[in-house]
Amino acid sequence: MYLPTIEMHEPATLEEAAALLGQYAPEARLLAGGTDLLVDLKTGRGSARHLVSIHGIGQLHGVLESKAGLRIGALTTISQLDGLPIIAKRYAAIQDATREMAAPQIRNAATVGGNIAGAVPCADLPPVLMVMNASIVLWSAAGERTVAIEDLFVGPRETILCADEVLTAVIVPDPPDRFGAAYARFALRDGNAIAVAAVAAALELDSDGTVREARVALGAVSPTPKLVEAAGASLIGRALGDDAINDAAEAAMEAAEPISDVRGSAEYRRELVGILTPRAVATACERAKELRR
Repeated sequence: MYLPTIEMHEPATLEEAAALLGQYAPEARLLAGGTDLLVDLKTGRGSARHLVSIHGIGQLHGVLESKAGLRIGALTTISQLDGLPIIAKRYAAIQDATREMAAPQIRNAATVGGNIAGAVPCADLPPVLMVMNASIVLWSAAGERTVAIEDLFVGPRETILCADEVLTAVIVPDPPDRFGAAYARFALRDGNAIAVAAVAAALELDSDGTVREARVALGAVSPTPKLVEAAGASLIGRALGDDAINDAAEAAMEAAEPISDVRGSAEYRRELVGILTPRAVATACERAKELRR
């Protein structure tokens, strides 16, 4: 596999990046970590004559913590995100995903923004961020807009991003007391295997242990990462016994839209959802019991 002839551009600002995208559209692509894009170009699954590398744009790097939560720059790598103490302490579900994702070499290059904007159905971060009520910041020369992450995805590798827009940051709200989230995935082997099926869950508990709020999202078993409202609703107002958890699992299995491929049949993937949902919900519940300001 060889890369086709491509001209590389390295803007220093978002404005310069936008101008380059406009100048060379529709044959220009943004380059972040390149772990998906370069493979697509080598295999012919994607095409481009111009790559606009955004690595020199300083404002897209790093993580800012405030009382409101986290602002994660789009060029923050998976390894950098995984290594932050605040992630392990208050945003453990994100670390569930970053620890499982690919091999170390890939995590050192892959970016948070790329994992989201690529809109690959089996991407690990989107389901987690969905249940944590995250939003994304999209920038263009015409202005900036913030949208809920679940509203980003249109189809496999398709998003609402306009041709001149750049995903600049992810906003994750500070979790309230008695909030917990978790991510459970299944892959065929360790290393760089992508998820065959994945489930993220988040709960907020009342003081008596009943569920006040709940969100469940699926990965790798539908055309896009999918928030399953019925699964979350089935838990609200209930103590987390076997009946409640089984109801959530049934709702998640019903909402799954898996395909059959070399990694597993549709039926196998649906069964995995039924196994992974209780795991994610139970871990989220344990974390919710422990989280206090």
